[in-house]
Amino acid sequence: MPDYLLQLDRTWFYFVNHTLTNPVFDGVMPWFRNPLFWIPLYVFIIVFSIWRYRTKGIWLIMLLLLTVGVADFVSASIIKKMAKRDRPCRDAALTATVTSRVPCGTGYSFPSTHASDHFAMSIFLSLVYYRKCRWVWLWAILWAALVCFAQVYVGVHYPIDVLSGAAFGALTGTLFAYLFKRLQPDF
Repeated sequence: MPDYLLQLDRTWFYFVNHTLTNPVFDGVMPWFRNPLFWIPLYVFIIVFSIWRYRTKGIWLIMLLLLTVGVADFVSASIIKKMAKRDRPCRDAALTATVTSRVPCGTGYSFPSTHASDHFAMSIFLSLVYYRKCRWVWLWAILWAALVCFAQVYVGVHYPIDVLSGAAFGALTGTLFAYLFKRLQPDF
């Protein structure tokens, strides 16, 4: 990564990780990045989709799971292993100044798999449900954005990690939403 981009990324990281520090975020942001926190939302999406749309809902959930699976696998098992970027909490230039609000985590930082997964889900659901529920995109994007922001705030990802993960997830979600619409054109 070019030095000027690395410095900009570190500056943005410092702003989110330090300047925005407050007791409310300190208590809430670790929860927003925890997948267990979102289980009620995941269960609601599954139950609602199958209950409301029956067979089409089952197709929707299967493609949603495939969307997340592809986003997760490619970001965690392919891109991260190629990029090999250390997390901010392991970066020698930052370790003394990083405020770690959760354990540092294993593995590499680029791209954020949380961002990839949540943006893949949110874009997929936004595009699939757009005609049925026009406001769903707002809540879906807000949900994914909160997860991304929390990753930087707690000190485990740089802003470029989450932005890149979000972009990759959005692309994945768009492709699978297109596939769903091809398989279920009358949804």
